[in-house]
Amino acid sequence: MNDVPNPHGITMREATRDDVARVVELIMLGAAKQTRTAAEIAEEARHPSYLAAFEAISASAYSTLLVAELEGEVVGTLQVTLTPGLVHRGRTRSRLESVHVDPARRSGGIGAVMVGYAVAFARERGAGLVELTSDKAREAAHRFYLRLGFKQTHEGFKLEL
Repeated sequence: MNDVPNPHGITMREATRDDVARVVELIMLGAAKQTRTAAEIAEEARHPSYLAAFEAISASAYSTLLVAELEGEVVGTLQVTLTPGLVHRGRTRSRLESVHVDPARRSGGIGAVMVGYAVAFARERGAGLVELTSDKAREAAHRFYLRLGFKQTHEGFKLEL
């Protein structure tokens, strides 16, 4: 994955248990309708359910939680999930989830490095397609993904259980 342009010195790596609270903070800070204080976010990020979720991701052969580091600080995160399928002669799909960059560090190229790394990561593992969804309220994120070459080809649906 050395072919991913990275003029900023960003290091991409798999997340560890020690990163979980910071990853949750980044996800919460990046939420379209985030209304919690920094203290409330920090407290929520320490809830044990997040460590349990991290362990499930880590145990999966198909999911990887990644973090972006800059100068020793975790400044971004995303999850890559590979899904084998029968569509298009058995093409494996890769789904990017929870792509978040520290709001104070946005528009500095971190997200482009992260997504470029995730695309290369998926390609190396045999994926023939990378897809993602984004909250309808995150219009700046939509412009970002379009600039990176993604296309809005489908309408998404959810069913809360």
